[in-house]
Amino acid sequence: MSHPTGVDHSKPHAAHEVHHEELGFWRKYVFSTDHKVIGIQYSVTGMLFLLFGFTLMMIMRWQLAYPGVPLPLIGGLFGEARMPGGTMLPEFYNELGAMHGTIMVFLGVVPLAVGGFGNFVVPLQIGAPDMAFPKINMLSYWSLVLGGLTMLGSFLVPGGAAQSGWTSYAPLSVIAGTGQTWWLVGMIFLITSSLLGAVNFLTTTIQLRAKGLTFMRFPFFVWSQFVTSFLLLLAFPPLEAAGVMQLMDRVAGTSFFMPSGLVVSGQVLTNAGGGNAVLWQHLFWFLAHPEVYVLILPGMGIVAEIIANNTRKPLWGYRAMVYSLVFLGFMSFIVWAHHMFMTGMGTAMAAFFQTTTMIISIPSVVILTSLLLSLWGGSIRFNTPMLFATAFLPMFGIGGLTGLPLGLNISDIPLHDTYYVIAHFHYVVAPGTIFALMAGIYYWYPKATGRRMNETLGKIHFAGTLVCMNVVFMPMFIVGLAGVSRRLFDAGSGYDFAQGTMHWNVVSSWGAWIMALFQIPFIFNFFYSIWNGEKVGDNPWDATTIEWAAPSPPPHGNFAVAPQAYRGPYEYSVPGAAKDFTPQHEAS
Repeated sequence: MSHPTGVDHSKPHAAHEVHHEELGFWRKYVFSTDHKVIGIQYSVTGMLFLLFGFTLMMIMRWQLAYPGVPLPLIGGLFGEARMPGGTMLPEFYNELGAMHGTIMVFLGVVPLAVGGFGNFVVPLQIGAPDMAFPKINMLSYWSLVLGGLTMLGSFLVPGGAAQSGWTSYAPLSVIAGTGQTWWLVGMIFLITSSLLGAVNFLTTTIQLRAKGLTFMRFPFFVWSQFVTSFLLLLAFPPLEAAGVMQLMDRVAGTSFFMPSGLVVSGQVLTNAGGGNAVLWQHLFWFLAHPEVYVLILPGMGIVAEIIANNTRKPLWGYRAMVYSLVFLGFMSFIVWAHHMFMTGMGTAMAAFFQTTTMIISIPSVVILTSLLLSLWGGSIRFNTPMLFATAFLPMFGIGGLTGLPLGLNISDIPLHDTYYVIAHFHYVVAPGTIFALMAGIYYWYPKATGRRMNETLGKIHFAGTLVCMNVVFMPMFIVGLAGVSRRLFDAGSGYDFAQGTMHWNVVSSWGAWIMALFQIPFIFNFFYSIWNGEKVGDNPWDATTIEWAAPSPPPHGNFAVAPQAYRGPYEYSVPGAAKDFTPQHEAS
């Protein structure tokens, strides 16, 4: 039976049964080399860590809303060393803060956005049978698991987990407790995982794309993962080196980041000295600013796919979006020191980094504007993926615009380390990136399982989360503009100037706790729909990109016949066409 698509779905396994041995449970589902299984492993692991990191934050929010008040019900579970009588000690608050940031960024969002969506979707979208290096892909995932277990294990060591913030600034981090050593070892595993994944994505995208799939026929999501992989490959090695150097400072007596003559608790340290604490900041932020784009670019890619599909229109300004994406990736390497205006850099250097920071906002605005213009005149379908995708646009807009004052040293210095910074960053990655990731889960769930998630539960999840996200983070702008530091474990209750902001912490905290309740419909929907969701065909969204040519769920090797790309990725509503979508893999 012939098909005009060039992909025969009648016997999806036939082309692979001859060469594909049947694997046992452990090799098929645990130590798998199949990109789809590894993508699902990354996704589930990332979501579990997001839930754990979110839980740490909810405990912190009790202390910020009601400082000094014993935590009801569970306060006694943390022991007298951390919460005597259920009342949080400053050291435990610092543990929660450092590990919340580390887990959400390095063990939550990155594994889900890059490891999960990248592994599952990119090979399918480019028509590849698998990743270029399947065993390295497996090693990448298990390096992440080792790093995550090391991070979790640090809570059990004497003195608790790392307490020096997710940035681990020296010299405080060098003289901190044992948990910081575990943090550094965990980070080395996590960075190794990302580097292995980045090499794999770059090779796969360049070498394994389908015939006819030129670079300007890539879906925007593939471009976003491609640029993200370059950022990981080039930005993570300096932090890995810095992590090893800080580890040596802690366990081998070196002084990479330890200056001479430090006095700690009245005692002069006897380290060799001569190190530079600001060097750690340079090495950390050289990674951590590109890391912000590692968090956001996959989200932009997901949103672009969903907007094009649900407006039934091509993306407005596709080429401009691609060029902006590449330029944004390049510029992300020369803006890092805008995090460091407080270190006393000279006016010439400050002027340079202020200028590059203003320039880097331009490609972000081009992409956001193109996505907004793509909505104009569209026949919009407001399903759950589209709701999350459209909400991403204003939320990311708020996050981006509020970052501009932080890129100018005259306004950054009074705002530095206040809750304003927390609000800005979280608007980018919480209602920004995480909304995009939620959209992606609802959108590609049918491809992974052959079933669709429940729309009613999805819309309840969306509405509650959207409202609560803003209730949590919007008050932080007010608290930050009042000058309240984000490092205060009692939210500034001991300072007169902070008294007028204390009630906003109660508002934010209740927003967070109620938002947790709105995740229950999502968790139920996610697992219930695996077995009981509505069964759908291979292309339930009437989409145009190549992944929808594969069966749902895709078999080993993905495609019975290697697909071929005949056109661009977003041929929607073509005048004169028989239907409102023309897939990439269909010959005209």
